Amino acid sequence: MTQVTFEAFVAAHRRELLVHCYRLLGSLTDAEDVLQEALLAAWRGLDGFEGRASLRSWLYRIATNRCLNALRDRGRRIPPEPQPPFQPPEPSRRGDVTWLQPYPDALLERVPDDDRGPEARYTAREAIELAFVAALQRLTPRQAAALVLCDVLGYPLGEVAPMLDTTPTAIKGLLQRARGVVERHRSAAGGTPPAPGSAPERHVVEQFTEAFAGDDFDTLVSLLTDKAWLAMPPAPHEYHGVAAIISFLRTSAAWRASQGLHMRLSPTRMNGQPAFASRFVRDGFERPGGLMVLTLTGDRLSGMTLFLHDI
Repeated sequence: MTQVTFEAFVAAHRRELLVHCYRLLGSLTDAEDVLQEALLAAWRGLDGFEGRASLRSWLYRIATNRCLNALRDRGRRIPPEPQPPFQPPEPSRRGDVTWLQPYPDALLERVPDDDRGPEARYTAREAIELAFVAALQRLTPRQAAALVLCDVLGYPLGEVAPMLDTTPTAIKGLLQRARGVVERHRSAAGGTPPAPGSAPERHVVEQFTEAFAGDDFDTLVSLLTDKAWLAMPPAPHEYHGVAAIISFLRTSAAWRASQGLHMRLSPTRMNGQPAFASRFVRDGFERPGGLMVLTLTGDRLSGMTLFLHDI
């Protein structure tokens, strides 16, 4: 294969490989770095490609193992905990996936969702949602790799085993443990969301936007499910339940008011979910506030993830 042919093939698959690395690492920044390393390794090792698997599968093997190497060699890089400008209420718990980052829907364009094999258990949409990616971070790296390769990409056991230098029996064991953990976390995160861009989704988002901008806490209470949660990576603070969430939002709103700030929300989409880029505005000047991703269940709001860095 010539360099030109290889580069053309890589260009056609770069975005899906980036999504793959993101799922395993939970961080877009880390995924971009590791993918660059993987593609360089693939180019250097192209002469050793023997054609026993497809070139696409070969690239997935290299990318997967580069992700596993990064997790093993570097460890999980925990970002520094930010200091809020106000004293937040006591959190319900402290989260353990503070490195989680959102994935812009713009990067999902041209990522094929029809190349998944018959073994796939998750739709392309389910497999990029924040709750799913966060659940993957709670697995061991090899469990996560086996689950993504088999249940997301649909590779059969016989193909995944050599990718991870093990046996189909070992892959079955990894899958059994991984599926249980992921399903427990996904069930706790909420139920079925409305279809992207559908009237039900737009209705909930519009209600939330108006209520949040106007500090209308009564409406926000009515939108939240009983088991709703709020997380804010890279801070570990998590608030679970309506009362805890509203307490945090009231405290945040009171601080903004004391500073003469109001928050401007610009709609976007992250991880296949409705989201907002926020900016603090005062006297005509603006500064970034971060990102907010909504998790919907039916016609209610079951989760809010506030990314405190401006991604």
